[in-house]
Amino acid sequence: MRQTPNVLYIAVDALIPLLGGSLDGLDEFTAALEHEAIPAVWLTGRSRLQFDDARRKHGHTHPFIAEDGCAVYLPEDYFHLRPASDASRTKKAATLRLGRFTCIPVAEALPAAAEALQTLSQDTGVPLVTLRSLSPRELAQNTGLPQREAELARQRDFDEIFFFAGASDEEGERFLTEGRNRDLQFRKQGVLWSAAIGPSVQLCIRELAKLYDRALRYHAHTFGIATPDLADGLFPFCERTILLTDRKSEEASQDLPVTAHARRLPLHAPDVWERLLATIATKN
Repeated sequence: MRQTPNVLYIAVDALIPLLGGSLDGLDEFTAALEHEAIPAVWLTGRSRLQFDDARRKHGHTHPFIAEDGCAVYLPEDYFHLRPASDASRTKKAATLRLGRFTCIPVAEALPAAAEALQTLSQDTGVPLVTLRSLSPRELAQNTGLPQREAELARQRDFDEIFFFAGASDEEGERFLTEGRNRDLQFRKQGVLWSAAIGPSVQLCIRELAKLYDRALRYHAHTFGIATPDLADGLFPFCERTILLTDRKSEEASQDLPVTAHARRLPLHAPDVWERLLATIATKN
């Protein structure tokens, strides 16, 4: 691994939509990062299988964090190092082999979240439906996705995707509150929800930073890049940040936490990728 001033952590779900094309210039930016030997760790709410097409299309060969901080996925032989064992996580495997990746689990693997959801539904009397339980036709109807994408959406490693079945807003809030009391974490995804036990973007970044430090033999800065809708789940855990804004998001982004060395760049500016690369390639 060549020397690099920064390791990037990029929240990509707004840059690479589930349906439709990615943001103009992203491919060229990714190629420029490879040329400069700057690692780019992608963060997504999607699953490992659901994210595979995006990684292949854009030639992404670095680690990624999936299912909103449930796990880190390392391409085969990426570091040529084994992740360091952590005594605080003795109840979990240090690594797992999932498909083509070495996985560092942070959340508890399925079926833990699925079983906890069903118990919570029974205890609270609030009905829910998981994507896993739907027929292929029902799955496509409820996700609004084509059949193949819909099928991938429910194939998860750690979190469980569900929606409430006729519950009132008050019942839904009661369900979520009780679930949080039981160590479930929920993320809203449109009309759907995901539930996981123990996800943490912060811990994912910490585990990766240790590996990069060992491979590089020095500390490269953790550099977060995100749009305003995803920044609050990433920026608090990075040393430097760049917020990619547009006119609609500029006002809303004023409330985001300010980090050291924070910068803002207009997402749709013609030279945004050149300016972004110039900022992250600096050694200062």
